[in-house]
Amino acid sequence: MKYLMIAALALALLLPGGPAGAEPINLMLNWTPTADHSPFYYAKAQGWYEKAGIDLTIEVGKGSGVSSLKVGSGGSPFGIADLATALVARSKGADLVALMSIYANTGQTFYWLKSYGVNGVKDFPGHKIGNPPGDASRVMWPAFAKAAGIAPDAVSFVNVGPTAKIAALKSHTVDIISDFYNEHDLKLIEFGGDLGYLNWKDMGLNPYGNSLIVNGAFLQKNPKLVEDFVRITQKAYAACVADVTPCLKALLEQVSGLDEENQKRQWERIKFLMKDEFTTTKALGWIDGERMKKDYELVQTYLGMEKPFDVQTAFTTKMLDTSIKMDASKVKK
Repeated sequence: MKYLMIAALALALLLPGGPAGAEPINLMLNWTPTADHSPFYYAKAQGWYEKAGIDLTIEVGKGSGVSSLKVGSGGSPFGIADLATALVARSKGADLVALMSIYANTGQTFYWLKSYGVNGVKDFPGHKIGNPPGDASRVMWPAFAKAAGIAPDAVSFVNVGPTAKIAALKSHTVDIISDFYNEHDLKLIEFGGDLGYLNWKDMGLNPYGNSLIVNGAFLQKNPKLVEDFVRITQKAYAACVADVTPCLKALLEQVSGLDEENQKRQWERIKFLMKDEFTTTKALGWIDGERMKKDYELVQTYLGMEKPFDVQTAFTTKMLDTSIKMDASKVKK
């Protein structure tokens, strides 16, 4: 018995906390996990990251502003963030680089109830907008306000958690909420014809949305690991575009409190947000240099850059597998 105990102790000391030989890697999400994050859970469940020597931990996020700062400070090697928000963080000194777009189109959308006296953006002044402090819509609000022709201080913001937005709107705690377009169907079901909404794209503001970002220093030290991570993630998103069923199964097995039917509806909206001329012809997740220049100019014009930088240094497409493309045939018109 004594020898068995010694052998067991020796074995325990030899084994790392995660898979043997795998590097512990953290990914900080932008929000709580939903369908748009399911490819990460699917790839993890399939053992794809582990096979590449990556012991992945997925951390729940608290907004793109928070994930940008954590990745930019080295607190997490990888993260998900609204790309315009990430550019704001970079201008403040955050050391981060965008690796692939998830939302080629902005998912930022404002929702309101017509019965509250809001029938469009011109009615926003004097009303309360509910979202979390780190919400990308709050960070980028001055840009939206200028595009809409209203004063940035014409509204007040109320702190509302990401899962409490519909309840806050329904109870009239707030008059308007910001949310991603992938959650659109939940609001249609809840409010029907009383629901009003406006996607930022309809205002001429279409910066890249959720994107995979990496800490710059980590990228310099671990280019092969970063490339593996990006390509596995591309592969996972492509697999989920082809058939989301196993991806949602992996998500629901690892995250509690999600409704499967709602996640299916979300995924249909997400595919729409993923598709553009570059993700379908260049590579799934492609980031276009000219669009990035426009995004930089948008941030600089409306928010200002504390420390201007060359936007070409804020992203790279070198890690992408160009053989993996977004399948446009899977997107409903």
